Amino acid sequence: MTTRIRRARRSVRWIVFGAALAVPIHGQMPQLELPATLEASAPPEVPFHVGERLTYNVKLGWFNVGEGELAVLGVDTIRGAPSYHLSMALNASAMFGTVKVRDRFSSWMDVRTLASRRFIRDQHEHNYKSYREFEIYPDEQRWERSDEDKGGDTLSDRPLDEIAFLYWMRTLPLEVGETYTFEGKYFKEDGNPVVLKVLRREERKTGAGTFDTIVVQPIIRTKGLFSEGGKAEVYLTDDEDRLMVYLRSEIPVAGSITLHLERIEGVPNRHSDGN
Repeated sequence: MTTRIRRARRSVRWIVFGAALAVPIHGQMPQLELPATLEASAPPEVPFHVGERLTYNVKLGWFNVGEGELAVLGVDTIRGAPSYHLSMALNASAMFGTVKVRDRFSSWMDVRTLASRRFIRDQHEHNYKSYREFEIYPDEQRWERSDEDKGGDTLSDRPLDEIAFLYWMRTLPLEVGETYTFEGKYFKEDGNPVVLKVLRREERKTGAGTFDTIVVQPIIRTKGLFSEGGKAEVYLTDDEDRLMVYLRSEIPVAGSITLHLERIEGVPNRHSDGN
């Protein structure tokens, strides 16, 4: 494999892992008090809906390399608990088709507690393939892999996987100028804490329309999309829906990586033109 192909493959993989909020950094930052609704027995109100589907154009610099998607597929029952079935997919091609990526991440988030109950990571990237399936037991504060005899402890009874975190982030107040740190939210112990900085409000235009957004910077310690040096920024609509409309980061060698919202489906009273 040539160096250029290795770099291209690594760059496309960073899109997926970064957008899924990989391993966060440590730091002395204030704790975010969770909304009282998370402690209630009734399901909390959430800004996402069953049937919601967001489609993205993925670019490396000025070049289109593929399409991404975030979707709420339905509500399934996991060990007796109604759970949102969440999905993130990426279909991309680089280096004139010599490097291809077909990745899908599936997450099941408890409707009442918003804790992760199952997480599947299925990756097909050039000549690399990986399948991992996790069963997460929030009440017992533990997890185990179904595809291998492995397991571990969680640090809380409301842990999250990477995809569930993207949706849980949309339920937060996200006050501009604040920095939030979350202890024990990632389901694996070594993935804590998760840190978010709420930077500013900004208007952002994409193929789906023009949006007023809140810009959030996740910070992680890996050499990926959300590393501190990459200055990654996630743009969420500044309204009750909190849709992710744009994401950008700077990565060594690859340069600028961006995800642009192109189509909105299944969001009540909102169309793909951004109105």
